[in-house]
Amino acid sequence: MNFFERQEVARRSTKRLLLLFALAVVAIVCAVTGVVVAAIAGSAPEQVEAAGGLLPFLSNNLGLLLASALGTVALISIASLVRIASLRDGGTAVARQLGGVPVPEQTDDIQLRRLRNVVEEIAIASCVPVPAIFVLESEAGINAFAAGYSPNDAAIAVTRGALEQLNRAELQGVIAHEFSHVLNGDMRLNIHLMGVLFGILVLGIAGRKVLEHSRGGRDSKGVAAILAIALSLVVIGYVGVFFGRLIKAGVSRQREYLADASAVQFTRQTEGLAGALKKIAGVAEGSKLAAADTEEVSHMLFGDGVGYSSLMATHPPMLERIQALEPQFDAKALAAVKTRYRETPPSGLAEDQALGFDTRRQPPALPSTRTQNSVSPADVINQIAHPAGDDYRRAGNLLDAIPALLSTAAHSHDGALALVLAMLLDADVDLRQRQMAAIMESLGAPIAGRADALAAATHEMHAALRLPLASMAFAALRRRPRPELHRFIACTEALIHIDAKVGLFEYCLARLLRTQVIEALDPSKYSANGKRKLPAVAGFLSDLFGVLAEHGHSNAQQARQAFNAGMAHVLPHSQSDYSPPPDWLAALDRALPALDDLQPMGKQLLVEALVLTSGHDGRLNVAESELLRTICACLHCPLPPVLDR
Repeated sequence: MNFFERQEVARRSTKRLLLLFALAVVAIVCAVTGVVVAAIAGSAPEQVEAAGGLLPFLSNNLGLLLASALGTVALISIASLVRIASLRDGGTAVARQLGGVPVPEQTDDIQLRRLRNVVEEIAIASCVPVPAIFVLESEAGINAFAAGYSPNDAAIAVTRGALEQLNRAELQGVIAHEFSHVLNGDMRLNIHLMGVLFGILVLGIAGRKVLEHSRGGRDSKGVAAILAIALSLVVIGYVGVFFGRLIKAGVSRQREYLADASAVQFTRQTEGLAGALKKIAGVAEGSKLAAADTEEVSHMLFGDGVGYSSLMATHPPMLERIQALEPQFDAKALAAVKTRYRETPPSGLAEDQALGFDTRRQPPALPSTRTQNSVSPADVINQIAHPAGDDYRRAGNLLDAIPALLSTAAHSHDGALALVLAMLLDADVDLRQRQMAAIMESLGAPIAGRADALAAATHEMHAALRLPLASMAFAALRRRPRPELHRFIACTEALIHIDAKVGLFEYCLARLLRTQVIEALDPSKYSANGKRKLPAVAGFLSDLFGVLAEHGHSNAQQARQAFNAGMAHVLPHSQSDYSPPPDWLAALDRALPALDDLQPMGKQLLVEALVLTSGHDGRLNVAESELLRTICACLHCPLPPVLDR
């Protein structure tokens, strides 16, 4: 199953979620109606008798029953919508609400540095923005989760227990598992599920709150009435809890198997993920979360954070998950693991030292900027959100190849601003002076001075390192205040257009800034529905392929052939003429948002056609690869590097 098929499965899961939600609402409405009927009949038995029985009495009070049913539906719906609205800021909002503490860019905590390194390596390998990183400091169990509407606003959180007890390989397996949720389209479903669950549980929550605040009242009759109402709400709430857990089990369990398999495929080794699962099974705390309210979020955790029964479990049994990775592992081996870890609690850092883990790696031999590597549509499709075994190690090597000066800047609060600006500073002295003046006017002299100081290092850096470095800087940029970010984006646009020309890298960087930084400010607003079909966007397709053909080929005849190949792949019966738009920047800015709303399988055909067009001779250089990856990022189809393979 490739990325696009998994996206389609996620869409179907959303439809199933809505159906289950509707069934849960019906059940709760029936429970509320039953309570109302019991209350009315119990408080006025003489009226029931006078009406000739319960059914005639209820028929005389249909308005009241209908009002209670509609009121219940309205309450559940409003509660769900309010809860989803509270999560409109995406993954960071979820992590903070669960008590997550942001991991600082610079820290002396070796466990936090190791976590940041692992997350950045996997992000670079899969070509998604480096997510916000959080730690649940008060949690001793081994657990983690990913949250957000899309990779652009994703947050990954791990417990302090995971950092302390997992070695680096095991931490890699856990983080790779969470990244698979980021890439498979699970996160948006998880946020919607949180809203749905809150609506279903709201009556029970209200009942518990009433019980907590009604103790000690002086009016015994009033207190008794309040307690009766509260107990009724709690009973109704258990109906919501039952259906809520049933929904989570139905939606989540199979996705955990898929995420485990994806993590193994990513890291190309089973020992890390299997080791993490064994430690969860063996340590006393397991994966339980003590401080956080896990009922809403249990479906998005790496391990069972609550302790559900097998019927309601959101995760497969631990032994089955381990056996999927190590078939020879059995119940006897599991018992031995439990005995070992209960007697000697694990220490991840100590295990790393014993294993001789070496953080000093040799920088890779990077390809020449003129290197042309062969690619095929099938290869590219298989790579999207599905990195090859060496991509993870290659990403670590790429990070090692980035000069320390630039890496430090990318991780610092002010340095990230200056670093991105430095990438846009021109080598021409006159143009550079005009650009510096624009920076000083918009962002001040200190930022301008630091950008100027970093410019030489960014220009000397290998071209293949530019987008990975930018991705690291984007993580720091997303934490800047909104008004400042808008001034910064306006400044970058001014630098790019100051010479009235826009190069491919300048366009890629500017577009990624808008897609992966600005969109993260309002993630729910930019979340595409994926409903359009290819014929409905034919004009946008013609513009996109026209731009790619013109920029990727040296003469008009080759460009026309490339254009025709791309268009024939997505719309085989269309008759589009090759006519590159005169303003290619505006054409792409119009086309990409519309094409992002394509159905998943339509996007697959589109990406295949992009490869046919941009590399019509079957070869791509670094600049063409960057443009292809940028377009795929705008389509929310993360494409790992296609060069140096």
